[in-house]
Amino acid sequence: TLDHRLIQDAVDGWIERNPLAFQQLIEGNGFDGEEAERLRRWSVLRTAVLPNVALTVVREAKSSGLLPGDVFRLSRLEVQQRGMRSPQDNPEGNVDYGATYDGLAIAAGLYEAYETLLRSRNLMDYDDAILGALRVLDDPDQRSRWQSQIFGVFEDEAQDSSPLQNRLISILAASAQGDKGNANSTNLIRVGDPNQAINSTFTPADPIFFRRFCQTCGERDRLAEMNQSGRSSKVLIDAANFALHWINQKFEETAQEREFYPEQPDAPPPILPFLPQTIRTVDPNDPQPDANPKPLGPGLEIDRPDTIHDTAEHIARRALRLFEKYPNYNAAVLVRTNDQGRFLADAFAERYGDRLPVYEVGRSDRQSHVPGELLRLLRFIERPHSPDNLKAALKVLSDRKLIESQDLDRLASRPEAFLYPSPLEPFHSDRRRSAQNICTAFLRARLQLTPYNLISFVCFTLGYDPTELATAEKLIDELRQRGAGDGRLGVILEHLSPLVANETFAPVDAEGTSESAYMRAGQLTIITMHKAKGLDWDAVFMPFLQANNIPGQARPPLPAQFLGEIDLAECIRAQLRTYIQNPDVQQLPALEEAWQEANQLKLAENYRLLYVALTRAKRYLYLAAEQQAPFSWNNLDNLQGMQPCPLVAPLEHRHSPRAAR
Repeated sequence: TLDHRLIQDAVDGWIERNPLAFQQLIEGNGFDGEEAERLRRWSVLRTAVLPNVALTVVREAKSSGLLPGDVFRLSRLEVQQRGMRSPQDNPEGNVDYGATYDGLAIAAGLYEAYETLLRSRNLMDYDDAILGALRVLDDPDQRSRWQSQIFGVFEDEAQDSSPLQNRLISILAASAQGDKGNANSTNLIRVGDPNQAINSTFTPADPIFFRRFCQTCGERDRLAEMNQSGRSSKVLIDAANFALHWINQKFEETAQEREFYPEQPDAPPPILPFLPQTIRTVDPNDPQPDANPKPLGPGLEIDRPDTIHDTAEHIARRALRLFEKYPNYNAAVLVRTNDQGRFLADAFAERYGDRLPVYEVGRSDRQSHVPGELLRLLRFIERPHSPDNLKAALKVLSDRKLIESQDLDRLASRPEAFLYPSPLEPFHSDRRRSAQNICTAFLRARLQLTPYNLISFVCFTLGYDPTELATAEKLIDELRQRGAGDGRLGVILEHLSPLVANETFAPVDAEGTSESAYMRAGQLTIITMHKAKGLDWDAVFMPFLQANNIPGQARPPLPAQFLGEIDLAECIRAQLRTYIQNPDVQQLPALEEAWQEANQLKLAENYRLLYVALTRAKRYLYLAAEQQAPFSWNNLDNLQGMQPCPLVAPLEHRHSPRAAR
């Protein structure tokens, strides 16, 4: 994670060894030398931008077998071919910022710092385990030994594999006697659907590798396509097929209008989001029960409510009617974010109480966040003068909606001035004073309560529900045992830190979080689209289908816009993937071009996520694109006119459903 101590130490080490490059990042665009702004930018870079770059390069490069030196070579190649000078060649910093900015060199330095820390601390990560296994298999005797013990390998969800994982299982599945490169001597079965690849923006997985594997298998007459589905009614399968082909067509039209690589006129167009495919219903004599069931009503309903509050009311009424008529059916609301799910759960509880059985998956998942939230707040209470600790604490308060959204880096850049401002400080807004009051209340509580009672005070301040409080109580008991009665705050933090880092603490599970709990009969489950993959319900409701919500658009982080209209980590991801997908490429895209590519990758993945959500319904699918919705779900009072998801109108036109009001 971004706040993992190893990542933060790697960032600090890079900053110490590269002061000139770091100063160039601070100056960015439009820096006037003002001290408060310098401190704010320092905080943004150190706690957000650079940790994000470090995580990105480690995930993308290491999972593909690239070493820090390989990334450095890519950086030098890019600089030389564009006739640019690296930051180290410009100590005075008097050359145009955009012309000398070298993100890959920064990424390589962070990657090298991370690897150095791993070795010095005798640690290894997941990719190290795979790389170690591959080094063992490089030895012919060891390779033959392991291959002789493995008849074959079956891999599910193959679209989510990294290149290293693919290489490892391919070697293990090969015959010990056969030619390593001969497909006939390999017992490898890979099952997956590249059209449901929805993890590539936060994991190193990329569906292009599984697509290539399938293409190779097809050329060798070893590809089996499973293009029939008995899950859904025919009207819903037709809608999903239409969505897939319509989205691909729109990407093809966009590719004809845009040059992604102006300096490479012969560059291929971007890869389409979907592998062209048409899903068919199963045969009439298919053995699975209730295959392709009859739809409920029209099967597909597309609505245009006035506001998100109207949508909540419509969903609740439809769900109540469904369970009244079909008590053995189940239903789900698929949302894009947990904030949306929390809004719906609160709206249902306020209006319908116990009449509508609701299970909010996000609320149960939040129990696992309790140790991490308490660790961040206790670190702040112990060392309130630390900008890192203050920002982490403010982030917890913001995430739990206890303070309004604001520039946390600016607040954290001067902890003493924020916590105890002097009369000479400028006038502070109500939002800032609210955050200050909560933070100073924590500090006063430290003077008045014992450390374990202090934890309870923090829990009540955060507004934990009963299950979260039970998890916190279980955590306190665990810390008491580990501390052997020593209740000093420093000792508590000493034992709490590894619990959070190693994720070894199991939260209290009051209701059960197995997948069966998500699909109980007579229950309306609120769940994110990502978590819904692999599940299905008789009825599915998909609200909040605004264009800014899904497919959305890649946006530069607002606090880091002094670096330019880009997201540095996403640009580096796009540059690395360009090389990983085509190692013979002669030139990598510049940052501005890489940002365009990153935006296309995000759009493609979000459209695949939408496709996954559309295919979760068995009998009924309700789509709602509200005319008034919040731009940010941190502020539900500020409803604005919003454009619907581009797919809504074509679907509505094709299926001509009668939207019930």
